Amino acid sequence: MRIYILSSGKYGGRVVNNLVEHGMASNIVGMEDYPEDLPEFIDDFSKYIPQRLSPADLILSVGLSGDINMIVPEVARKTGAKSAIIPIYGPEQMPPGLQQEIIESAPDVRIVFPKPFCSLEPVGDAPIDEFATHFGKPVLFIKSDHFIKKVEVLRGAPCGSTDYIAKGLWSTPEGEAELTATHKLNNYPCNASTVKDHIVGDTNMHLASYQIKEAVKRALGFAVKSAVVDPETCNPSQCQEECIKHCPQVLIGLDTITLQEDGLNSHEKKAGIDPATCGYCEICIKECPLDAIEIKTDKFEL
Repeated sequence: MRIYILSSGKYGGRVVNNLVEHGMASNIVGMEDYPEDLPEFIDDFSKYIPQRLSPADLILSVGLSGDINMIVPEVARKTGAKSAIIPIYGPEQMPPGLQQEIIESAPDVRIVFPKPFCSLEPVGDAPIDEFATHFGKPVLFIKSDHFIKKVEVLRGAPCGSTDYIAKGLWSTPEGEAELTATHKLNNYPCNASTVKDHIVGDTNMHLASYQIKEAVKRALGFAVKSAVVDPETCNPSQCQEECIKHCPQVLIGLDTITLQEDGLNSHEKKAGIDPATCGYCEICIKECPLDAIEIKTDKFEL
């Protein structure tokens, strides 16, 4: 797979370096680096399009903020690429209107906007899926016996944080691994924005922490903390399913909260929360008009 990279700033550099360190140097057919102080609004994009472009399969735009991302469709056209990844690390970097404009400018190119980059999973597009096999939403293998004895990264975040976190988990008590992973992500440090994204109701940094916590939970086979619905209090007929509509994880495409058949009455459905993907952000608790949700600390088998 041939990758052409459009990069800017420390975040862009960090991603590029991580790809190279993981053996992707031969896949990178070209790269253009842009200054971070470009105008937010750009009328003429032509002067920013690289002069020398090699044929590519995938365009990767990392660290570019604002209108400069509009060059992606033209770079894809000139390189022959039919796939592109533009990760979103903050609300100010990629407003919804700009995202839609980019999509409409390249109807024959599959463009994905993972929010954040470490939430990327296969989407049914060959180049994107090949990339997502190695980089994207973290997947871990953990061997433990009350304490973590071994951690192997099966798929790492593109920024390289997963390798750092994996090393920091060694010798950690199983029950503390979720929280430790979050602390290590912050220490790395995570470059995702701490500004609240009003589309999802949470920050991109928090979303990134939910992804690595999920990786730890799935590798261990259990979660130690989660939002839990009281089935006796939950009654979707008396609400607007606020918990589902406001869950940040649901809003980036996960099935963290769903309506499920009531075990006692198959004709009724109740909200159910997946402890593997729950980031226990407490937003669902605040939004539920029936006070049917609470955070519980327990061992939730997955």
